[in-house]
Amino acid sequence: VQLQASGGGLVQAGGSLRLSCTASGRTLSSYAVGWFRQAPGKEREFLTAITWTGGYTVYVDSVKGRFTISRDNAKNTVLLQMNSLKPEDSAVYYCAEGGKTYYTGKGFRSWGQGTQVTVSS
Repeated sequence: VQLQASGGGLVQAGGSLRLSCTASGRTLSSYAVGWFRQAPGKEREFLTAITWTGGYTVYVDSVKGRFTISRDNAKNTVLLQMNSLKPEDSAVYYCAEGGKTYYTGKGFRSWGQGTQVTVSS
């Protein structure tokens, strides 16, 4: 079963967006959930991840201090709050489930359709 990312849109540079990640019809039961993005002509990039229990987080340098990942266990949702957005943040954003190697950005699964984020200058 794939995860569903939503909440993307068009925003001006310096603005904010909040993305949501849900698992349709089931409970998120993976060890961790991560966010990735892929811009046209570029490889998919790992951004951040959070463990479902304990709430341990990891961020890549390019988003550290601007993006915040969180989880809402009751709503079975993982959120990505994105602040101080830059044009280079424009991409399709995806969420996926990961295991104990979540902090490496590898081994994720259950990819679904992403959500487009466009930041205008």
